[in-house]
Amino acid sequence: MRETIIAVVEDDAGVLKAIERLLQAHGLHSAGFASAEAFLAWDRAGEAACLVLNINLSGMSGIELRHQLTAQASRLPVIFIWAAIDHATLRTALQAGCIACLRKPFQSRLLIDAIKIAIEERETFSSESVGPCRGIPTRRRSYKRR
Repeated sequence: MRETIIAVVEDDAGVLKAIERLLQAHGLHSAGFASAEAFLAWDRAGEAACLVLNINLSGMSGIELRHQLTAQASRLPVIFIWAAIDHATLRTALQAGCIACLRKPFQSRLLIDAIKIAIEERETFSSESVGPCRGIPTRRRSYKRR
């Protein structure tokens, strides 16, 4: 059985190390990258269970990486993280498709919960019985006011 690898793309070395330690503390293996380009060059990208991705990367942005993965018909679930963005960028990130979009500093539990959902979706949509899909299907929930 293969280990579950969580890919993390974050250009702030301190944040990257903190996320990797958090994942390790929860029994998860990680592969950290300082840039989108480094992630794309990784020969095991197709094996990642999910991608924790900073929106505001230097070089190729997190949103650009997400669009490239979608264009490649990747089913890799994405969790966006960000420190400071405008509403238009946040809207673009949400439209690009993600499991969660977390503003730094975020609670550790929120990231771990989002990763668990991402792993579950990855397993569901990587089974042979599921037809081809582009990107991650969005979960639509309706909330009724009481």
